[in-house]
Amino acid sequence: MNELSLEELIVSIVEPLVDFPEDIHVSSLKKDEQVIYTLSVNAEDTGKVIGKQGRTAKAIRTVIFAASAESSKKVQLEIAD
Repeated sequence: MNELSLEELIVSIVEPLVDFPEDIHVSSLKKDEQVIYTLSVNAEDTGKVIGKQGRTAKAIRTVIFAASAESSKKVQLEIAD
């Protein structure tokens, strides 16, 4: 899966969870063997994306990791405050 479709996947997962879908922004930073995606949402939606004890964020990361399994690069998802 290419990087653009991973960004689209992140948005499609997060969009139903938030009250302000227009404030969803995903950026990527490429390093040697790693791609770091940074997800930012409206401040009021941050708790919804993280979930209780981080369960929702962990589930999102699991899906992204599985979707990028074919890639030779390690994929990481960070959620901006």
